[in-house]
Amino acid sequence: MKPGATGLQRIIDATGYSMQGLKAAWINEAAFRQESILLVVMTVISFFMPVTKLERLMMISSLFIVVIAELVNSAIEAVVDRIGPEHHELSGRAKDIGSAAVFVALVLVAIIWGSILFL
Repeated sequence: MKPGATGLQRIIDATGYSMQGLKAAWINEAAFRQESILLVVMTVISFFMPVTKLERLMMISSLFIVVIAELVNSAIEAVVDRIGPEHHELSGRAKDIGSAAVFVALVLVAIIWGSILFL
């Protein structure tokens, strides 16, 4: 077990690491920037739509899921790329599955927004 801070200091440290991760994703990942901007813009737009609070919450939550999936996908890609540049079937599979997670999250956004707005 690795030594580390406990209690409130651990929470403060973890928050700092999370902020470093968000900064790294913003600087290094164009898809993260695009999806984060989409999150902000579509969240604002949702407040001008004739939907219930619960529907708005579902719409905004689905956008957050896309950003979460993109962060996990970016982390997978960083680890795979660190291992080496040569092609390996498992490395390709890991990257493809991470990308698929983002795609499924985007499909979920389309289903939720489409169902609420057009059905």
